Amino acid sequence: MDSSNSLPSVREIRRSQRADGPAAILAIGTANPPNCVSHEEFPDYYFRVTKSQHLTDLKNQLKSFCEMTTTVRRYFHHTEELLDAHPEFLCRDKPSLDARLDIAAAAAPELAASAAAKAIAKWGRPATHITHLIVSTNSGAHAPGVDLRLASLLGLGASVCRTMLNLNGCSAGAASLRLAKDLAENNGGARVLVACVELTVVAFRGPEEDCPNRLISQAVFGDGAGAVIVGADTVHPVEHALFEMVSVSQTTIPATDGVLNMQLTEAGLDGHIFTKELIPLAARHIEQCLTDAFQPLGIKSDGTKWNDMFFVVHPGLRGIMDHIDRALRLDPGKLAASHAVLREYGNMLGATLIFVLDEQRRRMEEDGETGEWWCDDGIWTGVHGRDHGAPCGGQQPAQQKL
Repeated sequence: MDSSNSLPSVREIRRSQRADGPAAILAIGTANPPNCVSHEEFPDYYFRVTKSQHLTDLKNQLKSFCEMTTTVRRYFHHTEELLDAHPEFLCRDKPSLDARLDIAAAAAPELAASAAAKAIAKWGRPATHITHLIVSTNSGAHAPGVDLRLASLLGLGASVCRTMLNLNGCSAGAASLRLAKDLAENNGGARVLVACVELTVVAFRGPEEDCPNRLISQAVFGDGAGAVIVGADTVHPVEHALFEMVSVSQTTIPATDGVLNMQLTEAGLDGHIFTKELIPLAARHIEQCLTDAFQPLGIKSDGTKWNDMFFVVHPGLRGIMDHIDRALRLDPGKLAASHAVLREYGNMLGATLIFVLDEQRRRMEEDGETGEWWCDDGIWTGVHGRDHGAPCGGQQPAQQKL
């Protein structure tokens, strides 16, 4: 038999389909709606637009919640005019889901496209070179969904492979990056666009006298979109690896499924946040989670080297980060990027992690710093000190490993 004419084996074909190197984040973009409300003004704004100014005790409680967050401002797609046109949004006992989803279906792709266009421009290659698209949102429930409209707005190719992640809560950012790593490394030449977009119009409602703790969600969440481009085997000199993705993992803490939940109801997206139970959870388990995540990589820690890392943590609530700080005995400023995003934007659910990632990148480039490893809630990374490609913003971009 002439071996020169023999067909390649399945193993050979599979090997040729994979990338050689690890996945890397090649570009980042973020965007927010134009409507901005300061936290100092928010209690007056909220009780005015919900026609609830007579509930002075609840208003004072909302002021206290806002002060505890340390957030300075938040951005929203919904405006007073939009809320005036939909009085049903203010009451939990009035059906409003259809109208909320229609608004989100029109606005979410536009906001996601704004963030994604920035990432594509920084990436430096045509949008048609995107091979895979991952979109995550807690604000939609349509098919076709945000992904199809976004692909059209960006001019992506008809063959782009689309994946939608719905109702993943705050973990959506980490889940999207985890999936992007697998796609990039298992499809040679793949370039994966990840877009996380969140609009709180699906959950906005008025205060309830019999359940004042529901005001916490009104004091915390904001709107935003974050986008990253992920690929392996960077094409020089056009592409520059910002973060290399070394390993990803996910851990579920048993018997915690009732601490935070959400569901789509006739009155919009609803749920519960039990802050007293939620805040200490991360602190109690994070050190073991870190140890378990690094052990398969051959990296052992006795718990004294967490300060050698840099951290990109989803800032769900300030109290969660304060507890993590104490549990890991972190030096001051280790969670500075997360605190900065929470202060400037609030909690934007899945999009927040991308904002923190971009803030960490900016700080490292400005300070000329590199780090050995980075961790967030699901992504583990490290940073090279080597430079690849041309200067970025007047400085060499730090290449980092996830």
